[in-house]
Amino acid sequence: MSRFFRPKIIIKTPAEIEQMREAGAIAARALRLAGEAVEPGISTLEINAVAEAAIRDAGALPTFLGYQGFPASICASINSEVVHGIPSKTVKLCFGDVFTVDVGATYNEWIGDTANTFAVGTIDAESQRLIDVTREALYAGIAQCVPGNKLGDVSHAIGTVGRAAGLGIIQKYAGHGIGKAMHEDPSVPNEGPAGKGALLQAGMVIAIEPMFTLGTDDVVERDDGWTVVTVDGSRAAQVEHTVAITEDGPLILTEE
Repeated sequence: MSRFFRPKIIIKTPAEIEQMREAGAIAARALRLAGEAVEPGISTLEINAVAEAAIRDAGALPTFLGYQGFPASICASINSEVVHGIPSKTVKLCFGDVFTVDVGATYNEWIGDTANTFAVGTIDAESQRLIDVTREALYAGIAQCVPGNKLGDVSHAIGTVGRAAGLGIIQKYAGHGIGKAMHEDPSVPNEGPAGKGALLQAGMVIAIEPMFTLGTDDVVERDDGWTVVTVDGSRAAQVEHTVAITEDGPLILTEE
């Protein structure tokens, strides 16, 4: 989830990063179970219930629920919906859709944030390529998360993969710092110049979330005040991990 930011980069201790790893594992499990439930005919609200149950069963809280007024525990975005889609009992997945689930879990005050785009049944080759390239870009960005690099190195790596594939790159929304607050500094754009921006230091934790499209870079927010869609109706994908920068390199916190 990418919307609001706090004004300071907060460095975490190794012990705090381990606590974030616990929150991240809960979010990762909720995302996996949500993905396993994806099938034609299921409503996005039913997917929301699966993820929320997984989070609460682990003794955690769904971070998104009530955040800045958001009414659900996951963001559920279909096809041209890029981010922040609101789950609904009347919106059902159809064969051939692409469906993005974004999940946050708060455990012992620390937050894990992760997302993935799933195929609903069999999807067309271009949609599958969109998902694959978005994931490739995520890991290209993660590889740059080493002390001494600049934040722009992360953004540049993500953007280079997307542009080489001819995809649109969402400019208005970005990754973000994360910790006990859902959104901290720094903002992590999905495109930008290498060698620029904040110096990456051990103890920084960021949520990296490439958002690519099969068409435009431009988006608009629907009247619900949340759902962000491509202006040309092209499909979108989002893949996200929470990542700690350590002396030993990047550490993905949102894995089971």
